[in-house]
This record gives sequence, C-alpha cells and structure tokens, in this order.
Amino acid sequence: MKKSFLFISCEEAKLICDKSQYDEATTWEIVKLRIRLFYCGITKTYSRKNVKLSETIETSKVQCLKAEERDKLQSTLDKELTKQQQN
Repeated sequence: MKKSFLFISCEEAKLICDKSQYDEATTWEIVKLRIRLFYCGITKTYSRKNVKLSETIETSKVQCLKAEERDKLQSTLDKELTKQQQN
C-alpha cells in the first residue's frame, strides 16, 4: 500500500502534535497535522488535551525542594528507618 503524500496516521499526527508544542515541527508537518485535525476527532481531542496540559504546566507555581533540603530529608528518613529496623 502506498503511503499518502498528504494524509497521515493518527500516531504520526500525535507525534507531530507533540513536536509542535515545543516548536520542533516543520511547516509541512504542521500543514499535514491541521488537515488531520480537520477530520479526525481522536487527534483533535489529543491536541486539545496536549495544549491544556502544556498551559497548566507553564502556569503552575510548583516549588521543588532544593538539593540541600532533599538531602536533609533523606538522611532523616534513613535514620528513622534504621531505628525501625533495629526494634
């Protein structure tokens, strides 16, 4: 079966959708993705969720532990575990 010049599979559309979120997709890939989004509900839903996830991550105010805090917490946990194992 000959691969279509303009139409892409759902899996390929998902890959291009992910690449376009990070500005890694070529112009031609974006054109093919938009054609796919026009007629495929599954790809359209995936794209919508992908955009929403990216926006949520960008706007989140997640604060991570610093390396020193993480090391201190790990050492405290290790001490408590050794106490529990000895009893």
